[in-house]
Amino acid sequence: MKNLEPKGLWSSFYSLTQIPRPSGKRKEIADFLVNYGKSLGLETLQDEIGNVLIRKPASAGYENHPGVILQGHMDMVPQKNSDKQFDFEKDPIEAYIEDNGQWVTADGTTLGADNGIGVATAMAILADKNAVHPPLEAFFTIDEETGMYGANDLKSGWLKGKYLLNLDSETEGELYVGCAGGIDAEATFAYQPVETEEGDIALKVTLKGCKGGHSGCDIHLQRANAIKLLFRFLKDAVANFEARLACVEGGNMRNAIPREASAVITIPEESYQDVQDLVDRYEDLWLREYDGVETDLHFTAEEVECPKMEMPEDVQDFLIHAITLCPHGVYRVIPEMPDIVETSNNLAIIETKENTVKVICLARSSVESRKEELASVIQSAFSLAGAEVKFDGAYPGWKPNFKSGLLKTMKETYEKEFGTEPRIVTIHAGLECGIIGSKYEGMEMISFGPTIEHPHSPDERVNIATVQKFYRYVQAALKAL
Repeated sequence: MKNLEPKGLWSSFYSLTQIPRPSGKRKEIADFLVNYGKSLGLETLQDEIGNVLIRKPASAGYENHPGVILQGHMDMVPQKNSDKQFDFEKDPIEAYIEDNGQWVTADGTTLGADNGIGVATAMAILADKNAVHPPLEAFFTIDEETGMYGANDLKSGWLKGKYLLNLDSETEGELYVGCAGGIDAEATFAYQPVETEEGDIALKVTLKGCKGGHSGCDIHLQRANAIKLLFRFLKDAVANFEARLACVEGGNMRNAIPREASAVITIPEESYQDVQDLVDRYEDLWLREYDGVETDLHFTAEEVECPKMEMPEDVQDFLIHAITLCPHGVYRVIPEMPDIVETSNNLAIIETKENTVKVICLARSSVESRKEELASVIQSAFSLAGAEVKFDGAYPGWKPNFKSGLLKTMKETYEKEFGTEPRIVTIHAGLECGIIGSKYEGMEMISFGPTIEHPHSPDERVNIATVQKFYRYVQAALKAL
């Protein structure tokens, strides 16, 4: 990446790839940004929860212009291929330029271009002594990917700017003026384990290789949800081959479509070959069902040490029925814009721990009442199965303001720079704009970015040419404002 332009942006992005920064690992990346701001001699602040704010004075002649905020989040989604040995809390991202020279990607892991490119852009502008801009603030939030905690806990009055440029979108040439809100649903099944039937053997069944992806941007692509598929198999194995469930795991991020899932089941020894055959049949079935969508899906079974304890049969059955019933994917599109998702659910995580099974979903909608409706559907599915259901992490949608002066300026600037109109759109993914806007009434906001494909998956990559175009646009917009 050393020879890529603009050098300041790519140099900053490379620095970010060397700092482990999955959601929740805040200190190292926050310290890095604080030290960066201070090294430039700029006013640098950090609030109680770890958000970082760096202020840069206006260029000559721009002192009386309204202030502008460049905003992005520090954390990244930690996803890797199952055969990749990698610790997101210790290891630097292994980024490289693909053979065609058009993309930057990572070796078997997420790249962190979401939102590292946005953060690196703000860093480059801060360091550029020739940049022309009004009073400038670079605002970096913590833990956006796991619950938008940095934006949610933002103090009113901390930010001074009138305009906020959110640098966390993923299609160049589009200006985002609205987004969906969301809410996390957590269902917990508590149980007392029972002894495994004497003479049974154990198999670990593993589904891996699904594409996964961003549960907002990619939810309409009809990709496989590894948890949902695994439970199709489990329901069949329990009903026809006396399988019993000992434990189950799948997914690891609320806003990433689950790519992998596994379970340990016990079966009578005489059912071994039947279950192996069932595994093969389901792998073949899923490859046919997802032909053209999932090309690397693999479903396997291996004999493992038989656990002494397993789930009670009634809990197992209730869990299987609840997962089968729980919606996943697009729930409703916007009637006036049928190519845009209005409401969706991501059945995101399942984990077995300390005599409990926990299931986590992220429901999204650009219509608050629809979000509440979907949350109620999820609650009913799990409550009827005997689970305790809690909701947390609710965040508001961002309502478009098509009369915004900022939107007018950003649109005109794009047309002047590139000779074509940008698309004005809303996005189904969650952005921090709605939360920040609820704390700063009257602040005008736009979200935009370069082209990033397959965020929240190990296939994540960022297009080099669009990064160059994006940075040029940021510079032009700041000058125009």
